[in-house]
Amino acid sequence: MVDFAPAIFGIKGLALSEEEGAFFHTVRPWGIILFARNIESPSQLRSLTDDLRDKSGNPNLPILIDQEGGRVARLKPPLVSAYPPMGIYGEMYGYDPASALEAARLGAALLAQDLSALGITINCAPCLDLRLPEASEVIGDRAFSDDVETVTALGRAVMDGLEMGGVLPVVKHLPGHGRAKTDSHHELPRIDTDKAVLADTDFEVFHQLNDALIGMTGHLLYRDIDEDIVSTCSKTVIGDTIRRQIGFDGLLMSDDISMSALEGDMELRVIGALKAGCDLVLHCNGEMAEMQAVAAALPNRPSIDAIPRIERVNQALAGLSCDVPKGARKVWGELMADIFPESQNAL
Repeated sequence: MVDFAPAIFGIKGLALSEEEGAFFHTVRPWGIILFARNIESPSQLRSLTDDLRDKSGNPNLPILIDQEGGRVARLKPPLVSAYPPMGIYGEMYGYDPASALEAARLGAALLAQDLSALGITINCAPCLDLRLPEASEVIGDRAFSDDVETVTALGRAVMDGLEMGGVLPVVKHLPGHGRAKTDSHHELPRIDTDKAVLADTDFEVFHQLNDALIGMTGHLLYRDIDEDIVSTCSKTVIGDTIRRQIGFDGLLMSDDISMSALEGDMELRVIGALKAGCDLVLHCNGEMAEMQAVAAALPNRPSIDAIPRIERVNQALAGLSCDVPKGARKVWGELMADIFPESQNAL
């Protein structure tokens, strides 16, 4: 029996409050996402993740984080080692593809090993968006490259590395955020590029990596696909582009529905995303009033289409193990020494 709400919520502080505990007991969200505000020390974080699982009654409760490396890292030194933004691996790929692929794989495995030890089992990475000129820096060096082949190859390496380290990856931002000229945290990016061009570039990366178990939408308006409705709430973008054209049949979660790219109240956002075809909605800021509004609009179980996707992810979570080769950090440090000197601090 699937008796949880199709949502992922954040929490406000370093520990689960009584109010949050009561809310989660009633709503039973599929997962919890953590941010820097929830992290003080390794022991505190491990205590928090253990407590979340204990109180949920689910030993495999999905606990997520955005730990890409570079500027998007909720855990930072000295709590964990520093890891580079994905663009560093893309730069390396330009002159030494084999070394770049191995560095990306091992770096992701080591990063995942850090997360796994702290009770985090899903990482919202890698960013498979293209890094394109004149676009907003909201993506920037979070992306590997502007080249489809490079992004595809390195994306696969990072996905493999994360799983080696005991963490499931989330590919983002479907179907492609790289052309956004504005930051979707603050306003809705409008993409004017022809859909045939998008199919050969932005969408092609996700097509080649469409076997990912989990993906996250981006909040964008693709004028040549659906000129009226933001992608996360568009049946055309999700059904025709993400599911059919890209061929992604994994668990699809929305990007944070509290972002300003979306209009309307929380009820409209939740209903819009789920009716369009998102399997789960993500709400990040931990604000209880907003969370209650989200919960009021949620069904008490996922859609029929979402259930097999969720079950595949649940099975993968139950089978996770960390299998990073001995000496991997030394090898990674040697590969990264010239391009990312911070790698030497972890040796």
